[in-house]
Parts: sequence; structure tokens; C-alpha cells
Amino acid sequence: MELEDGVLYQEDPGTSSMMSERVSGLASSIYREFERMIGKYDEDVVKELMPLVVAVLENLDAVFAENQVHEVELELLKEDNEQLVTQYEREKALRKSAEERYIEYEDSQEQDKKDLQNRVLLLEAQTRQMEIKIKNYADQNDPQLHGALGTDQIPAANGGDNRHWNFGQK
Repeated sequence: MELEDGVLYQEDPGTSSMMSERVSGLASSIYREFERMIGKYDEDVVKELMPLVVAVLENLDAVFAENQVHEVELELLKEDNEQLVTQYEREKALRKSAEERYIEYEDSQEQDKKDLQNRVLLLEAQTRQMEIKIKNYADQNDPQLHGALGTDQIPAANGGDNRHWNFGQK
């Protein structure tokens, strides 16, 4: 029985399925050759061979069907792989960008820390200079002030506490 896409055949009684076009074409060619041999010799020539050829064609068709399933699975796996590679590349780029931003942030923080340390050193130096100027001013201009202040109340050059300056107030 012939249909549009292939030939209907029986694997088991009550079970029918479509034969692939490739196997159907091959079966048609073999069938024509068998008809030629039967016409030339006799039906007995192909009698034993026919069931074997049918079994081979059915097995071939099953293999083709299985191959098609594998091809579909392979195509789906390729698509999945492409999506995963795309996602991996995107995440890799995002990670690289995040790492670059982090390095920039670290560098910025390190530079800010150095700037602040330099500012502290500068302010400490300015404080020492001011302390020396105050001490020199006190020594030169008012010896009584110097006596009233006492040398222990003038902040030391190492950053002493200036809250204890008395400037002659008792």
C-alpha cells in the first residue's frame, strides 16, 4: 500500500508505521529487481531472499528513524551549547568589567589613603612650625609670659596637646 510520504508496512500484527523516503526508494528499486528476476527465472529464485530483504529494509528504516531522533537531539544540544557559550561569554565579560572596576576602586582608595597620609604629614609639619613660632614669639616678646607659661605647657614639637596652654591666666 503506497502513501504520499512512504510505504506502509507491518512490523508486528496490528502495528503500522511509515517507512522513510530513502528506505522506500531503496525498497522500490529492490522490488523492481526482484520482479525482473522473477520474470526472467522463476518466483522460487527470490522466495527465500524476500523475507531477508524485507527484514533488512525494516531494520534500515528503524536505524534511519533513530538517526533522525539523534539528529534532532544533536540540533537541540547545539542550540543549548550556543546559548551556554553566549551566556558564558557574557558572564566572562561582566566579571572582567567588575574586576576592572574593583581594581580601579582599589587604586582610587590607595591614592586617597596616600593623599590623606601626605595631608597628615603636612599638617603635622605645619603644627610643629607653628609651635616653634609661638615658642620663639613668647621667648622674644614677653619673658614674663614665658615664665607664666612654663616650658612644660608649651606643646612639644611632636604634636603635644595644645589645650593646656595657659598664656598667663591662672
